[in-house]
Amino acid sequence: MKQGKGIENPESRFSAVLLAAAKLPGVRINREAYLRSALARHCSEDDIRRAIEETPAAAGIPVEVLDKVANDSIRYETGKVSALSAAAGIPGIFALPATVPADMAQYFGHMLRIAQKLAYLYSWPDLFSDEGDDVDDATMGVLTLFFGVMFGTQSANAAVGKVAGLMAEQVAKKLPQKALTHGAIYPIVKKVAGYLGVRMTTQSFATTVSKAIPLIGAAVSGGLTFATFLPMAKRLKKHLASLPLAEPSHRVMDGEVVDGEVVEDHGPLATPRAERHGADATAIAREEPES
Repeated sequence: MKQGKGIENPESRFSAVLLAAAKLPGVRINREAYLRSALARHCSEDDIRRAIEETPAAAGIPVEVLDKVANDSIRYETGKVSALSAAAGIPGIFALPATVPADMAQYFGHMLRIAQKLAYLYSWPDLFSDEGDDVDDATMGVLTLFFGVMFGTQSANAAVGKVAGLMAEQVAKKLPQKALTHGAIYPIVKKVAGYLGVRMTTQSFATTVSKAIPLIGAAVSGGLTFATFLPMAKRLKKHLASLPLAEPSHRVMDGEVVDGEVVEDHGPLATPRAERHGADATAIAREEPES
């Protein structure tokens, strides 16, 4: 794809920002270290070990504990990103070319951080298990769908439910590569990425306006970040907690990989519990919300 077209394409624009954010220092969460630290005050060593080796669901970690830990992580990331956003707003309009791109990068970086933390608590596999800066296509696809859930897109809700359903049915420890990169879920990933690329441009404009006046811009910027980041993180938490992977009813199998492809849509793969939170398969065909 030519550079000019890549810049004009909302899908490519979003994917480029997501990939850049994933490469920032401190953005990738070590699954084992996070689960051990987050569960240390609430669970026994045996439960923590099993949660790491398998999943928190397989370890039988109570839902109340997971919800508390998730809320603590959301508060931490929200406070951190809001403070950084406010600090970036202080220089004023003369520093806009430098601060706005940095602010967007750190905002996306913290979205990635909370997405990983919530995913690991609610029994998703390690999203960045390999070393180095490269991000495989399946991980990019899942992260795109997670962002879509955070922004309230129904097709992303349905697609995340399908991915979780595939993994829960086949008790797998890895992401379904084919379904995310070549199967029926892949077009949804592309659609969500395009939608988020448009939203990203709109959000960038709002951030630019909020930073135009020094000091006042800092307060507005920090407040705007807090007002958007917190509900988005809570939306992702609610959805992930409703999916089959979060239910303490199955054990994962070492080395098992879901590599199937969804070819027909004969009904939702998620459980009724997931459906009550809007993850029904029919949502895939709907247009994304405009606001």
